[in-house]
This record gives sequence, structure tokens and C-alpha cells, in this order.
Amino acid sequence: MNLPSLGLVFNFPQTKSFSMDFCSEMLLNQLQQDSHLPFKPEAIIPQEYYRILTRIPWLGRKFPIRTLETMLNNLWVYPQALKKVRDRFQYFHICDHSYANLVHDLPAERTGVFCHDLDAFRSLLEPEKYRRGWHYNAGQQHVLRGMQKAKFVFYTTNEVRQEIEHYQLLDPNKLIQAPLGIASEFTAIASQKPSKVLDSIGQQPFLLNVSSNQVRKRLDILLQAFAGIHERFPELKLVRVGAEWTPQMQKLIQSLGIGNSIIRLQGLERSELAELYRQATITLVTSESEGFGLPVIEALACGSPVVATDIPVLREVGGNAVTFCPLTRIDDWVTVLENHLQAPNAQPSKGDRLAQAAKYSWAAHAKTISDAYESIAN
Repeated sequence: MNLPSLGLVFNFPQTKSFSMDFCSEMLLNQLQQDSHLPFKPEAIIPQEYYRILTRIPWLGRKFPIRTLETMLNNLWVYPQALKKVRDRFQYFHICDHSYANLVHDLPAERTGVFCHDLDAFRSLLEPEKYRRGWHYNAGQQHVLRGMQKAKFVFYTTNEVRQEIEHYQLLDPNKLIQAPLGIASEFTAIASQKPSKVLDSIGQQPFLLNVSSNQVRKRLDILLQAFAGIHERFPELKLVRVGAEWTPQMQKLIQSLGIGNSIIRLQGLERSELAELYRQATITLVTSESEGFGLPVIEALACGSPVVATDIPVLREVGGNAVTFCPLTRIDDWVTVLENHLQAPNAQPSKGDRLAQAAKYSWAAHAKTISDAYESIAN
């Protein structure tokens, strides 16, 4: 018997949306392991990505060409690619809400969208604070209307749901919570294999940060907090896993005089990242907003102490296993870090950290999503 197909709509590979790609891959892997599903899960991954605008040098002086090129591909190229394959599938799951415009080109009554957060719509929801051009807002309005048409909208945390309800964006009956999970590599059991990554860091104690260089990650807070604690513990290193520092961040590093104590890594395997979590003295998360905060639960699963920004999302995900600091109070960050370094027993216990992480799994995430589509199939 040929099972109906569930198409998981992935992001363009060319955009290198690592966290979104990771979540999509975890979902696909879990669904493929379930032999009792009434449908066959398959990935929909477009191969064509047009780079037209960024090849015109003078255009970048007049327009935000990278944003326009992204919009061109999301709003026109992807729908055209989808039309060629959509007849093969009975159900559709859009893995990233930034592509929710695709609901307009799919059977909405058989399509769901995963909403990780509302960042893509900030310029629509809070236009005075988040100013964007009319072309961007028009495109995001089209994306938002697509999400509003979907049969289901999955979300990560209660904070995301509360925001959706606050702005009255969606029918609450469409909303289904599906927290993210933890990959199998993230465990407190140390690897027996030699680690080239750890060898490159050396034997010094280090603070770990895993993040992109988006503004909301507040790397300025990270660097200032590290500079403060580094004055008291000069042997301490900062290891950051993420993209290249922006020019502004490079200037800040130089002005703080901490460049020789920072190590930046990129493109690590999950097993290597897990080893970093296990060996880190403390994992730092300095975001001012998150939809979930994967580094928090990944660090906890590896047994790492975590110090994070005191925002509702991270309190929900980290619970009593994380120590929290007000975002902009650098002195508080330094004091908390000093207390953790001088009195490790004052931290939440390792048992509490592992217990909190155990609440999350990709298997549970996938089952919640598959149950929703199974309800349509039945």
C-alpha cells in the first residue's frame, strides 16, 4: 500500500540558516524512524537560488540588496519550485515560519507552519521600535497572512503563544505547542576520543557562548561581562562558537583589550560542540529575546552550568537549573560569574541540570507534529 506523503518544507540550503536546518533535520530523522505513521515523510528542498541583485555592484549603494534578494527567492523562486513537486504530497509542514508565504501556494487545510518566534514580524507589530522599508513590510505581511491561513501553527514556548495571542495574530484553536529537543550527541557522558577542538583551546578554564551574531544575541553584553570577570580571573578564556565578529564587535573587543583571551570557532560537528559544553566552566547565554534557546538545554544536557539572561523564554526552558541575570546590568553578570567560579557548589546541581534537560526530546517534538497531521488523515 502506498502511503500518502508529508512534505517537510525546508529552507533554501544557500541561506545557511543553521538552527532552522538543524530543527528540520531532527524532525525528519525522527519521523523517518517511526514505522507506524499513516504517511511517508519526505524533505522538500529547493535547489535553485537566484543571486541576481548581489551581482550588480552599484545596486548595493541604493538598496538593501541582500534583503531584496532573499525576498525574491522566498516569495517568487520557492513558490515556482514548489509547484513542480506539490502534487506528490498530500500534507505539508513548513519548518520555518519565515517561509509561511508558501501556504498561499499549498492546500491550506492540509498545511502546518512551525512558528519559532515572532522576530520576522517585529516591524509589523512594533513599527516605531523596529523600522523597516515598505518593501520589507509588504513582504512580511504576505508571509504573515500565509501563516494565518494554515491549518496548524506549532510553537515552542508559552511565551511565544502569549505573544501570538497578545497581538491577536492567529486563531488560538490552531496553536499546538511542540518544544524543541536535544540531539543524542549532547550528553554528560564524555567522549573517549581525543578532541582536536579541546587541544586547540588548551588547559585554561573557559566560558562558552554558542550564538549567531544577530543583534538580539547581545554579544556586546557577552563581551563586557567577560571583560569584567577577566580582570579578576586573567587566566579565563572566552570560547565563542558562531559566525565572524561584526566590525562593531571587533572594535569593542579591541577597546576592552580582551582579544588575546578570546577563541572563536565555527563549523563544528555536534560531537565536538558537545565536548565543549562538557568541558566549559560556564555556558553563557546573553540574548535579549529568544523563541526557545537551544544552547540552554544542550548545555544542561551535557552537565554544563548555565548563566543566562533573565527573560521569560529562558526561565521557562531553563527552570531552576539555570542562574539568571538582568540583561544590561554588567556588574550583576560579573558578580554571578565570580560566585560560580569561586563556589561551584552554589550553582544548581548537576542532577538538577540533567533533570531539566531530560524534559525535552526530539522524539516528543516529532510525535506532537505527526499526531496533528494524523488527525487530518483520520
